[in-house]
Amino acid sequence: MKKIKVMFEQNPAIKGIEVTVRASEYDDEVTGLIDRIEETTNVLTVSGMDGSYINIQMNEIILISVYGKQVRVVTEHESCTIAQSLQSLENILEKYQFMRISRFEIVNLDKVRKFDFTLSGTLRMELMGGMEVWASRRKIPLIRKKLMERE
Repeated sequence: MKKIKVMFEQNPAIKGIEVTVRASEYDDEVTGLIDRIEETTNVLTVSGMDGSYINIQMNEIILISVYGKQVRVVTEHESCTIAQSLQSLENILEKYQFMRISRFEIVNLDKVRKFDFTLSGTLRMELMGGMEVWASRRKIPLIRKKLMERE
């Protein structure tokens, strides 16, 4: 095991906490350390429309969707508009319980109450809070695969 040096640096320009892992090479030990850090945070930090940063507990997110030119994060308690794109959020969230189901929506699979595969080949999802979303047909095979992996 490599020697790990822990340091603290105060920087008023940084909102929240920023962690940088430095090593001579990217190996299994570095990967494990990064994975453990990410597991303990379980917080999504997004940019608000006013330039502020918003911390959202990932386990409270139900849906992230695009309406017009705005991206909205819907949680169990509130809905907020953020400045990040759906694509950038998809890249962050793909390793968690989230999945892009259409051009306009990412859902938290843990917040889906009911999956309804229709005879016409569409997929309706009933989410917590009574929301209803539809998956695009081209995403259905990926959704089925992810659901099978979770079982």
